Amino acid sequence: MIVPSIDLRDGHAVQLVGGDELEIDAGPPEPIMERFRLAGEVAVIDLDAAMGRGSNAEHVERLLEMGPCRVGGGIRDVETAREWLDKGAKRVILGTAARPEILNELPSDRVIAALDAVDGEVVVEGWQEGTGESIVDRMRRLRQYVDAFMVTFIEKEGRLEGTRIEAVERLLEVADSADLTVAGGISTPSEIAHLHDLGVDAQVGMALYKNEMHLGEAIAAPLESDREDGLWPTVVCDTHRRALGLAYSDAESLRETVDRQRGVYHSRSRGLWVKGETSDNVQHLRRIDLDCDTDALRFVVDQEGDGFCHRDRWTCWGDDQGLPRLERIVRNRLEEAPADSYTRRLFEEDGLLQRKLVEEAEELAEAHSPDEVTWEAADLLYFAIVAIVDGESTLHEIERELNRRMEE
Repeated sequence: MIVPSIDLRDGHAVQLVGGDELEIDAGPPEPIMERFRLAGEVAVIDLDAAMGRGSNAEHVERLLEMGPCRVGGGIRDVETAREWLDKGAKRVILGTAARPEILNELPSDRVIAALDAVDGEVVVEGWQEGTGESIVDRMRRLRQYVDAFMVTFIEKEGRLEGTRIEAVERLLEVADSADLTVAGGISTPSEIAHLHDLGVDAQVGMALYKNEMHLGEAIAAPLESDREDGLWPTVVCDTHRRALGLAYSDAESLRETVDRQRGVYHSRSRGLWVKGETSDNVQHLRRIDLDCDTDALRFVVDQEGDGFCHRDRWTCWGDDQGLPRLERIVRNRLEEAPADSYTRRLFEEDGLLQRKLVEEAEELAEAHSPDEVTWEAADLLYFAIVAIVDGESTLHEIERELNRRMEE
């Protein structure tokens, strides 16, 4: 799989050659994150913090709000690592601080040990100091403390000359069951596919920034198909990961999906098909996932209008149910409810919604039988949804926050 990277220096996304020479200043990182997050987890590295000459913490925090990130650069103590995890980082990347006394204090599944190396020697302090230790030896020493490694071949970094595949095969033996991500020189989808076949993720920067490799091609690199037409089944889901329907993708439609950040598919009867192009049922793409066998895709989308189905239903299996449907109904009622309706009063009458929330919470607290708990919880959840809409939040954001807390 591909892990796109955003390296930060002076508030801009940059790309360096050999970890030192500036090759690209791509400007503010947020527009880049809008695109890169489609591929899943993004590596965000604060170069200034890594080299001890400043911080891009504000930019990193904004990127964390936009999508899933693994965060590194200048994290040299337990407190800083925990702070980034609390702020939503999926994992933290530790290089200089990847020492047993620090790693012992952190959850092993939330830490990536970064092994930056020049000609096989691990370097630290922003790649400025050699350690005299080989990648293999450092990996063996740290394996018991972490579940993932990130190896960067600095001499290959930014040169688009290909990575050190022969070294990767040796590192896999040492990594054992730990996840392994490699970076440095990766420039073609075929390299990504080769690394994937080995069980290794590819962190890519320069090739994407220079448009030497299209992000859609990079995402598709590991994909296979057992169909005669070579298409990839694509399960389309809303932001709650609830299936809306089934479509099909090919290389062309996947490129268009990434470029437009919309739901674009291959129709077996019409060719390229942009969902919502002739209706209001537009899909804004949030993420593309490959399944465990890399022969199917999942698109996570913000679905607008009447839904995905051509019969003007939310899903191809009928109307949606549960809290997401309730949220849409409440939003519609807010827009359409008569001025004297109860729904309108909840939004506009001072203190009414607050009183109902307290009342229903108390009734739930006092409920005892399963039927009572079900009834009172349903009442409370209804008014909670009204509060979410009134507060200009979304159920999706609430779920994101709950997911973040479950990872603590």
